[in-house]
Amino acid sequence: MTKSVTVFERSAPWIFVALWSTGFVVARYSTRHAGPLAFLTVRMLCAAVLLYVIALVMKAPRLPRAAWSTSAIVGVCMHAVYLGGVFIAIKRGLPSGLSALIAGLHPVLTSVAGRVLLKEHLRRSQWAGVALGVTGVVVVVIDKLRDGLGDVTRPALLAMVISVVGMSTGTLVQRSRGKDMPLITGTAAQYVSSGAVLLIASSLFETWEFHLTGEMIMALLWSVLVLSLSAVMLMMLLISRHSAARVSSLFFLTPALSAIESAILFGERLGPLALVALVVALTGVWLTMRNPATPATPQELIAD
Repeated sequence: MTKSVTVFERSAPWIFVALWSTGFVVARYSTRHAGPLAFLTVRMLCAAVLLYVIALVMKAPRLPRAAWSTSAIVGVCMHAVYLGGVFIAIKRGLPSGLSALIAGLHPVLTSVAGRVLLKEHLRRSQWAGVALGVTGVVVVVIDKLRDGLGDVTRPALLAMVISVVGMSTGTLVQRSRGKDMPLITGTAAQYVSSGAVLLIASSLFETWEFHLTGEMIMALLWSVLVLSLSAVMLMMLLISRHSAARVSSLFFLTPALSAIESAILFGERLGPLALVALVVALTGVWLTMRNPATPATPQELIAD
């Protein structure tokens, strides 16, 4: 049993990255047939219903009433603000690969804020991992800029900046106040809160658009079952066991992986620099996520 748990814990970060990177591809497919906020509203509410059914069947622990506010804040930041920004940016013409690389910058903000606000210590090797992750993202940026930004607008870029802030805030709140959150019911509460906010936002700022085409149904199923259920619960589990900076470092991988997926599915150019970026980002994530065999010495830790 111990061995199987160890194998799962070691593979969980990489499974999460592989699943999460597909979210930018799904955003492009779904926004062809729906308003970005309308699609996310349906996705969040469907995921919430499924999780509550799962919780009833499995008799999962209930979310304490005092923890609802934390779950609501995390849900709005991670799912309404972050995903809303990504989907709006892609709807406004930002390539999915470029959206992923901008979103991939949030580990830097999370690492710095986690150190200042949560007093989380990182080894020098882990800070080196963060630096390598940033380098990988920058390499992809350079690669994309060589192609030009096309019809990218300032509102699209602003939406991505807001999304990065939302994800960093949600990660820090979850790490500081929601580590003991019941996984299933807590995540369901996040989806209820974010779904409510997205419903209001879509009613105020969008003309409701949601067309049930075959492509839309596949995008919705993938979003709910793979992303909102499997990937997000994996992320919550990782946050409860690792520092905010270590978990956030996984997002350094998404730009390169999403660039590969976008090249295959949408014909977006994938140059050699993107492949180099993948290797650099992989190295950075490995340095940040690895568990050393011996405890860190005071010299190895960055002092407050």
